Amino acid sequence: MAKTPMMSSKDRRRELGAYVKSNWQLYAMLLIPVAFVLIFKYAAYPGLRIAFMNYKPAKGYAGSAWVGMENFQKIFKDKDFLRALKNSLAFNFLDLILGFPVPIILALLLNELRFQRFKKVSQTVLYLPHFLSWVIIASVALSLFKPETGLVNILLRNMGAIDKGIPFLTEKWHWATTYLLIGVWQNMGWGSIIYLAAITGISPDLYEAATIDGAGRWRKIWNVTLPGIRGTMVTLLIMNLGRVMGSNFERLDSFGNVQVKDFQYQLAIYIYEKGLAGSNFSRATAVGLFQSLVGLILVLAADRVTKALGEDGLL
Repeated sequence: MAKTPMMSSKDRRRELGAYVKSNWQLYAMLLIPVAFVLIFKYAAYPGLRIAFMNYKPAKGYAGSAWVGMENFQKIFKDKDFLRALKNSLAFNFLDLILGFPVPIILALLLNELRFQRFKKVSQTVLYLPHFLSWVIIASVALSLFKPETGLVNILLRNMGAIDKGIPFLTEKWHWATTYLLIGVWQNMGWGSIIYLAAITGISPDLYEAATIDGAGRWRKIWNVTLPGIRGTMVTLLIMNLGRVMGSNFERLDSFGNVQVKDFQYQLAIYIYEKGLAGSNFSRATAVGLFQSLVGLILVLAADRVTKALGEDGLL
């Protein structure tokens, strides 16, 4: 049997150059997101030293005093920071518990639709909220959920379900439920795209074999579709765990009011009020660095646990 001749390094470079030349448009488009990551992610790393300094913008790095771990000691003793940390962890874990399975269920439902036109319209409607800013979403929500004149309360009263309006966004426990559910609604359509893409990668032969064995639609979902996207589910779960320390200032600020301050006060609000608004950039950077480190630890721990259970993991 004749052996296939090995390609020399010169031939490989020539082939690679021809490929890049024929697809230069794709590489040109890739430059924009790569530049974004390099400038706003990696180029910002030297600025992390602000967390260990009493940084004064007028004095710059050279003129600002080095204080070591003093900024971290101050924030860990600050009762407002501890309150913001507790609220952030509670709401982010609830966001994860409520929001993680919904895109999976939605992707499974969309995948089972057979009328293509209705499927495309449904996908468009479900994806749309992702492209709306939280300011717009909050403005619409405030109009819909007003206790007396909001459409939702009017409908509930007309149906006889309630006697008086429910303070969806003006009482902290109702606010917490509404805040979380709106977050799930805003993200579920976009999250389902990834799972739909993973489902398309499942071999049709598996479904044919399941049909021959007499499996119905639900059995195919349970025994073929879900195992086929398990790797994607694990990867996204690990990535979402890395964000449990974060918080979205735009979302919190748009839905915030005095009545719900106890729950609305999370790390993003703390960083803005105690750090940026107060020109205490060292404190803001210290909190941000703390968030990133905890998120990294959670990702690494989740990845190790996943590998111990027999999955591929993320890293």
